[in-house]
Amino acid sequence: MAAPTLGRRGRGAAGLWGGLRRAPPPPPPPLSPLRRRAHEQPRRARGAGGLLAALCERGLFQEVFPAQSAEEQLPGLLEPGRPPLTAYCGFDPTADSLHVGHLLPVMALLHFQRAGHNVVAVVGGATARLGDPSGRQRAREPPPPAERVRAQARALRAGLGRLFENHRELFGAAGGGERLGRAALLDNARWLGRQPLLGFLGGAGGRLRMGTLLSRQSCQARLRSPEGMSLAEFLYPALQAYDFLHLHRHHGCRIQLGGADQMGNIMSGYELVTRMTGTDVFGITVPLITSTTGDKLGKTAGNAVWLNRDKTSPFELYQFFVRQQDNIVEKYLKLFTFLPLEEIDHIMEMHAKEPEKWGPQKRLAAEVTKLVHGREGLESAKRCTKALYHSSMEALEAMSDQELQELFRQAPSAELMLEPGMNILDLCRKANAIPDGPSGYQKIADGGVSVNGIRVTNPETVLVLGQHILKNGVSLLRIGKKNYYIIKWLQL
Repeated sequence: MAAPTLGRRGRGAAGLWGGLRRAPPPPPPPLSPLRRRAHEQPRRARGAGGLLAALCERGLFQEVFPAQSAEEQLPGLLEPGRPPLTAYCGFDPTADSLHVGHLLPVMALLHFQRAGHNVVAVVGGATARLGDPSGRQRAREPPPPAERVRAQARALRAGLGRLFENHRELFGAAGGGERLGRAALLDNARWLGRQPLLGFLGGAGGRLRMGTLLSRQSCQARLRSPEGMSLAEFLYPALQAYDFLHLHRHHGCRIQLGGADQMGNIMSGYELVTRMTGTDVFGITVPLITSTTGDKLGKTAGNAVWLNRDKTSPFELYQFFVRQQDNIVEKYLKLFTFLPLEEIDHIMEMHAKEPEKWGPQKRLAAEVTKLVHGREGLESAKRCTKALYHSSMEALEAMSDQELQELFRQAPSAELMLEPGMNILDLCRKANAIPDGPSGYQKIADGGVSVNGIRVTNPETVLVLGQHILKNGVSLLRIGKKNYYIIKWLQL
């Protein structure tokens, strides 16, 4: 369903987000959305307007629904000292790990929690078996077996739990002294899996209007496509709406958070809850994170940067953020960190004076890696960075076997015994790193081989403990610019 656009108005009539007004409402049906686009806001005095205004200023909130009641009620409901509200966000386990695209909804939940409100992260162990049609041109692959969905749901709950725990331990509440709100991790298979079909259709199904569901942009696009739309996908918004109803009844939830492509589903939840309970509830969307080509980051697009260490190491996550360009890094500091805006301004001012230091990128990478992988994960990422890009022997010596495998995922490894008089040529040949004969010898002599970041040009150089063989019993052999070999020495 198309939303009205929003224009600016005079200073004397500033609303919740400062200087925005609603366009006249569209024709019926009466539950059409009145959406506010936070990225259109003028800059406000910092600290003014409460939690919503602060997060809009960071660019974290994109649209709020329904706009009029949100403007009238949410500022008061979210005021410090008022009873905490409960907000939730859902995550379907289409894989066994979250990815960077999931981080913004998680950040939104954490900001609510930091302000003392309660949050619920819902893993869609039931809805994942249908597949969300939002933003998709065609149906998902055939649904995975139920046991795989359950395993992926458990993995997602564990990943969400790590994020909440790292946040609690390392970042605390906003302002230092305020308490964090409660956080709960749930799986909607607990209630949807027990819901009888006739009971659902006769209850919640009777309150949802077909015209409204059919008018959703995601539904319209799929119905016009050659492939069409399955009944399972069509019913997905109804089940997600029931999640909101269940969480409202059992956890007092009044706010649903989601990506910008989830507004249609959020509107269905709003419609169901208000029709069945008469309570005003709200929906808030966060921006979608896209690649440089404009593609949404995620599993389907094939460009996911995962949050589980066995899929994307702390080093790889760190490098993803440290390589962000200047034209995006300030935005990402506001979105992906809890740094005060004044501090971000200072970081960018220093960057303008010393751009060669990549200060904003390094701070961004450090903050995100610490949230995702904890303090040790950040230290691991820094060790790997020093070892790979600064040829630091100290960092190499401190690296664990896991870090070496993560850093050099495609690198062959070999276990060797150190023999008396063993030299560089012997090492390279035993590792099958150079060809036999004169060409391999010449490769070393021409400077094409380095050991632990140190170039070696004499093939007859005898291996020395502490130089060619590190204290952790490892040698990192590099042939040319990109071909690495990990050597583990036995019985030193």
